[in-house]
Amino acid sequence: MKWIYIAAGIALYLKFLIMPNPADSPDISIVEAVVQDSGIPNAVSGIIFRNRLYDTIFEVVVFTIAIMGASFLLANERPSCTIYRFTDQPSIVLARLGATIAALVSIELAIRGHLSPGGGFAAGVAGGTAIGLIAITSSPEWMQGIYQRYHAAIWEKVSVLVFIVLAVITLAGIELPHGEMGALVSGGVIPLLNILVAIKVALGSWAVILVFIHYRGLL
Repeated sequence: MKWIYIAAGIALYLKFLIMPNPADSPDISIVEAVVQDSGIPNAVSGIIFRNRLYDTIFEVVVFTIAIMGASFLLANERPSCTIYRFTDQPSIVLARLGATIAALVSIELAIRGHLSPGGGFAAGVAGGTAIGLIAITSSPEWMQGIYQRYHAAIWEKVSVLVFIVLAVITLAGIELPHGEMGALVSGGVIPLLNILVAIKVALGSWAVILVFIHYRGLL
């Protein structure tokens, strides 16, 4: 039976490879249509936060579940007695310099992600990288204290809830004014969704980093 599946797969591949796939050539390209509908120059953000917003909601939810899963799966393990981190001064200086650059890039991508390449997910990854670089040069008690002092866990959950509410409102057909194309305040709700995703991913990465430091002693 498997040879039948293999033969069918090869036949399907040859069909796509040899037979042409005629397509209409509309007067306006798909990218231009997305840009006009979303009101922002970054067509990728327009697709993620408008055309495929329904998928993006569940991507954010899946990321939240992954963070909860990391905490749940490691909850029964014994905390690590040894915490590994940089102790030499040159490595600490370079790591914190990299963290500063990554944090600035994260802020820029979150604010201007709808105008240039970037966006909320990329901004969150850059923010998480900055937090990770700080974590490997600082004491775990200090990192945990900062995390609790500023209620990072609460802000992470609030960002998810606000994102879902704004996404549902947008899917219902209620949109903010798009504003002027190319302006910082443009694209309706898309810049807000970008910032919320950046906050969610960065703070979620922070939570995972603390969990792995606590239970494994390293990142």
